[in-house]
Amino acid sequence: MLLVEVLLLKALAIPLLARIAWLDFTTQKIANRDVLLLLCLGAGSLLLLSLQSGSWWDMGLSAIAALVLFLALFPFWVLRKVGAGDVKLMAVVPFLVGGSDLAGFSILLLLFALATAMVLKNPFLLPQGAFRLYVQHLDRKGVVPFGVPISVASICMIALQVGYGFLVPDSLAM
Repeated sequence: MLLVEVLLLKALAIPLLARIAWLDFTTQKIANRDVLLLLCLGAGSLLLLSLQSGSWWDMGLSAIAALVLFLALFPFWVLRKVGAGDVKLMAVVPFLVGGSDLAGFSILLLLFALATAMVLKNPFLLPQGAFRLYVQHLDRKGVVPFGVPISVASICMIALQVGYGFLVPDSLAM
C-alpha cells in the first residue's frame, strides 16, 4: 500500500520541477525553498520504498550519489561555470529519481542538455517572436539555464516511474 504514497510524492514533484524549469529559464534563479521541497519529496518517497522493501540500498546509493554530484559540481560553481541553484538541484535529483534510476536520468539529461545547447546556439531555428529574442538574449549574455534540462529529465524519469508503478501490481513491485 505504500506504493500509492510513493507515487503521490513523486507526482507532486512534477509541477514543482516545471516551476523550477520555468523560473530558471525566465530569471536564471532556482529558489532554495523549491530545492528543499524537492529534497523532502524525494527523501520521503525513498524512505517509504525502503520501509516497504526492507532494504536501504537505494537510499544509501542516492545519498552517496548526491554527495558526489555536489562535490564534483561545487568547483564549477566556484569558477562561475554553473549556478549555485544548478549545483543544488543536481545534488537533490538522486533523492528524487532514486539511485537505481540515475543511469536513465543521466541519458535523458544528456539529451536535453544537448537540445538546450543547440537551441541557445542556433536561435534562428526557433519561430520568430519574443521567445526567439529571449533565447538570443541568453546567448549574448552567455547564460545557459541548466535547471531546465535537469528539471525536464527529472520529470521524464518520474513519469516513467509513476507509469511503471501504475502498470505493475503491488505484488510484483519492489
